[in-house]
Amino acid sequence: MGMNPKFGDEALELVLASRRSARQTESYSGQQLFCRFFFLFALSQVSPMAFLFNKFQEAVKVLAKSPTFAKDPRKMQFEADINRLFLYTCYNRLGRTAEEADVDEVIEMANKASVDDQQKQVQENIHSQTRNFSTAMDSILLSGPIEGDEAGGGSSKDEDAAPRRSGLSFAVGQRGPSSKHPAIPKTKPLSLAEVSLRLKESIGYALDLKPSQIPHEAAGIGLFVNGEADVGTVIAFYPGVIYAPAYYRYIPGYPRVDAKNPYLITRYDGTVINAQPWGSGGDTRELWDGSKLPENQPSSPSGDENGSDRLWKTLSKPVEGTRISGGAGEIIERRNPLALAHFANHPAKGMAPNVMICPYDFPLTEKEMRTYVPNVSFGNADQVSMRRFGSFWWRTGSREGSSDVPIMKALVLVATRAICDEEVLLNYRLSNSKRRPTWYTPVDEEEDQRRWS
Repeated sequence: MGMNPKFGDEALELVLASRRSARQTESYSGQQLFCRFFFLFALSQVSPMAFLFNKFQEAVKVLAKSPTFAKDPRKMQFEADINRLFLYTCYNRLGRTAEEADVDEVIEMANKASVDDQQKQVQENIHSQTRNFSTAMDSILLSGPIEGDEAGGGSSKDEDAAPRRSGLSFAVGQRGPSSKHPAIPKTKPLSLAEVSLRLKESIGYALDLKPSQIPHEAAGIGLFVNGEADVGTVIAFYPGVIYAPAYYRYIPGYPRVDAKNPYLITRYDGTVINAQPWGSGGDTRELWDGSKLPENQPSSPSGDENGSDRLWKTLSKPVEGTRISGGAGEIIERRNPLALAHFANHPAKGMAPNVMICPYDFPLTEKEMRTYVPNVSFGNADQVSMRRFGSFWWRTGSREGSSDVPIMKALVLVATRAICDEEVLLNYRLSNSKRRPTWYTPVDEEEDQRRWS
């Protein structure tokens, strides 16, 4: 995509502004400098991108030193991320036919809107893309003749059969699936691979799993975009079981939850998602509760289990008595070609990430879309309010009676530049308070520090 010379001139002006004295730089508000530069950066998808990105990092450092944010660097990093997501997703929503007036309007919105308002717009933009994705999946799986009963009809033999109980279902004291659950709609008998191929034909891209191009042994399988996706596109969903802070102790392996599980991720609000039960998806639409681990589990990076590991596993059994929200689980489409975010690798030294994490609060009132959001919540997370004090989370009461729409706190990966037939790279932002893996090279050490401050 060619760069409009007018955009290039304005980007250069902001680059120069970021190098002037602090007083001169403050002629732009911190948020204005951040927003205007990043939107122009998103538009500059040509060879000068690397130069502009480096200069943008200088602007971020200027903003980080602002007295407004210095007292709460973690909040500053969250707001910086929301700024970026606002501009990326708004740019995506404008589309390739956007005119300069449209761009100016979005930049003006970014300059004036509060972080809360920008966050709401990001949610709307992500939800719009999720709706389009759901519509595409419906057209692939539900339209046209369907083998067996009509859509919405009775359950098949496989659907009626009670799955074997194991793993998490025993640990949390479930009594087995309810005999009264919604009928699972009939769908076309397509495999995950076939659905993925048709999705690419519909939206222009899908995802593949194959050996990573990251040059270290621990990289293993990588996540690749098959096709083309524009800046601000939802590339992938982070699937699995969602744990609110009130339910940390129910995460398998607690308190050393990450000792044998590399597929955990945390939102800024403390919500944890465990993607291990999802694996790489499946070939059915099913009642899924995340209680069964996939048959082919990745080998532990530390090798065979030793006596100490077995002892910790014994001492760290999850507390019993709580279930997956909804008891028997949710009807989830396991043939979801985009539910693979947990396979994205961290970039090696000298490489740059091409996606970033975006919190997505999916409204549970959207029944028609629910099956395509690859998550289930543990416990009654929507009824628990938590407050953070230092490193600890405390239960502060119930949210019953709230007029808010019930949500599920999910995560997606959003493209930070145009991506075409290449590996998806995500900045892990690992905490520097613990020993990091030897393969981890910080993309931005200051961002890591602010994220975990």
